Amino acid sequence: MRIRVIGAAALLLAGLAGCGADRPAAGDPVRLMVFGTPEELASYRTLISAYDKAVPGRPVQLVEASDRKDLIARLSTAVAGGAPPELFLMNYRYYGQFAARGAIDPVDTRLASSTAIAARDLYPQALEAFQWAGRQYCLPQNVSSLAVYYNKRLFARYGVAPPKPGWHWNDMVATATALTRDVHGNVANAVEAEQAPAPVDVYGLGTEASIVRLAPFVWSHGGQVTDDDRAPTRFALQTPAARAAVQQFLDLRQRFGVTPPDEEVESMDDESRFVNGRLAMLLSSRRSTTTFRAASDLDWDVAELPRHTAPANVLHSDAYCMTKGARNPDGAWRFLEFALSPAGARIMAETGRTVPSHMAVAQSPAFLDPARPPASARVFLDAIGHMRRTPTVATWPEVEDIAADLFENAFYRGDPLDRVLADLDRQTRPVFARAGRP
Repeated sequence: MRIRVIGAAALLLAGLAGCGADRPAAGDPVRLMVFGTPEELASYRTLISAYDKAVPGRPVQLVEASDRKDLIARLSTAVAGGAPPELFLMNYRYYGQFAARGAIDPVDTRLASSTAIAARDLYPQALEAFQWAGRQYCLPQNVSSLAVYYNKRLFARYGVAPPKPGWHWNDMVATATALTRDVHGNVANAVEAEQAPAPVDVYGLGTEASIVRLAPFVWSHGGQVTDDDRAPTRFALQTPAARAAVQQFLDLRQRFGVTPPDEEVESMDDESRFVNGRLAMLLSSRRSTTTFRAASDLDWDVAELPRHTAPANVLHSDAYCMTKGARNPDGAWRFLEFALSPAGARIMAETGRTVPSHMAVAQSPAFLDPARPPASARVFLDAIGHMRRTPTVATWPEVEDIAADLFENAFYRGDPLDRVLADLDRQTRPVFARAGRP
């Protein structure tokens, strides 16, 4: 289902070729590289437009990548060519490869002397995720986590109670089963044995088969994802607690059939299926909010993740990183200060894109306004107290890709867990071994 990026070195950052490392001329733009859905990119254009009005004559140019892998490939090419963009926005799970090669300009000195923003104003869980070798490398714009998005109309249509605070994993499975309906509106699994099953029209749940989706349920079950959160050498999914959580996750597709099969995900992604009323629940981070707000006929909300034995969640945080050797670092810092100031954080919160890393803004109506969905936005804030993060070592993106391939085969094809975990250990141990240490 997933497509690997081939020939990353052949991709060149458009608009950066030929730029020298000389001092910036007056009016030279600050280039901010991001990726996202059209709705997410619109959020950043809104922020840039507000900055242009507040600081005229200091233009910021949005450089759009098609997805995360495209961003990493284009950024790597630009850095290697000596013409990097001034800023890029990246999740903490992926920035380590650039920190390890010295491609990021740490911001701790600038932050300490700033009168616009201060470390004490930002959630420490997000700040710490972007610290490398004792220094603050990037500054987080958000402190998101996983949530369960749910279609309120589908719940009402089929008479299923919406998720309640403190719900258990088994509650989610039962709810997803009750909402998985065939084309006749019947519960898809409630079919007489002698009858051919009718095609499924609505699935109860959508999720990726990835480490970042698995992790909170492993932690909730009392297991660990890796042997060491800060300096991992291998996965730790062979323990009984971790194995049980992983198997139950795989059972969503293989045993209960409440998630779409691979070929249906290929033809319609989970966000589109949710918008079209053919998916009742979706595990996703805050970034889906902009897409769902743009769907005028969608009635939806969010609920906390279900738990096994204890509440757990996983950090989803993106940060603005300043590249070393860019033409206009001072201009980049000015924009970064604006973006993370209360004014900038409010703008991004109001677009729906972020759970603001700025604590005061996160607690304000800019984020919590119940008139703008999701009405239960506080779910994201409640998750911060039991949030953990995956490692940030330089080779983590490779580790994630290997794990995703293997877990997708188990999720969609039914590959046995013993073989998956053995292959995971064999393939990732050498990758962990050459990781840099933050």
